[in-house]
Amino acid sequence: MRLIVDENLPFTQEFFGSSAEVVQLASNAITAADVKTADGLLVRSVTQVNQQLLEGSQVKFVGTATIGVDHVDQAWLQTAGIHFASAPGCNANSVVDYVLASLLWLAAEQGFSLQAKRLALVGVGQVGSRLATRLQDYGCEVLLNDPPRAAKGEVGFLGLAEVLQTADIVCLHTPLTRTGHFPSWHLIGTKELALLEGKVLLNASRGSVVDQHALKQQINNQTAPLLLLDVFEGEPALDSELINHCLLATPHIAGYSLEGKSRGTEMLYQAWCQYLNKEPSVKLEALLPSVPVALLELDAACGVEEACRRAAHLCYQPLTDHWRLLQALKGSKATTAVYQQLRKNYPIRREFSSLKVKAATQKQASALKALGFSVQLN
Repeated sequence: MRLIVDENLPFTQEFFGSSAEVVQLASNAITAADVKTADGLLVRSVTQVNQQLLEGSQVKFVGTATIGVDHVDQAWLQTAGIHFASAPGCNANSVVDYVLASLLWLAAEQGFSLQAKRLALVGVGQVGSRLATRLQDYGCEVLLNDPPRAAKGEVGFLGLAEVLQTADIVCLHTPLTRTGHFPSWHLIGTKELALLEGKVLLNASRGSVVDQHALKQQINNQTAPLLLLDVFEGEPALDSELINHCLLATPHIAGYSLEGKSRGTEMLYQAWCQYLNKEPSVKLEALLPSVPVALLELDAACGVEEACRRAAHLCYQPLTDHWRLLQALKGSKATTAVYQQLRKNYPIRREFSSLKVKAATQKQASALKALGFSVQLN
């Protein structure tokens, strides 16, 4: 058996090496010639998997180690008799950590308390639902918008216009869809952006959920919201002009924690074993490096939000990725190459749950637990 895999997938040799020859390639370098004699293909979000790539190949298994699947033509795979697997929820906790770390950074930068802000989550699936729980447990007021869930009769959801008008901070977590009753392509356009003037817009879903042309018009008119963007329309090409207007810009790495990426590989491995009708023999826990028992010890004088910010930024400081992106883009016209290199060489980042914090007060402990840290009360 021969597997072509995206080089950004961790532990592929450990998971798949006993059952297949593993050939690692850059996501943008996977061609029809590469997959022609392969039995399987494992990708992330950058590789477009469709008839053009796979027709005439012997591929019978395709897996994407991502929550989103808009880069895969599932209808064509089905007609071609190709088994498909994805990894729903694999990096949801990583994305939630990214959002919380970014918002805690923004609160310090802008001089406000996160708990005092009203947040709207547009899209309440794997990521949005987990983010909602953590924010609510932390003490924030959270507004939810998810038309597909509301259409099923679920309660607690508001209309898009209402949450955009009412919230101080809007976070986008919807999948990218172009068809159906609730398409999300350019969901946030000129009309919606007009409701966000003076507010905060964070997008960690897909770039095309926001109409980037309309957003740049708002920027030119000086009416755009404050922007925290991890995703961009047109990836892997990047719009340097837009990025320079962001308070925080990162190259689609919200889900790039070691745990998040590795869970995706593990879920594809389990699907591969099922496809081969064999029992999985490798577990992720045995592959992840251990972390120290306690990395952060707080004192009683430390405020609750500052305690949470210290813990969050010990795991992940989003400003570092922002600076890294700006530096890489400086003087470069090859934005696609910048995007790919930053993702390929992304440093190891661990999730909040891996960090053990010694809290000095019950209030610190409660807030830290709400945000997902392992906490010990001194």
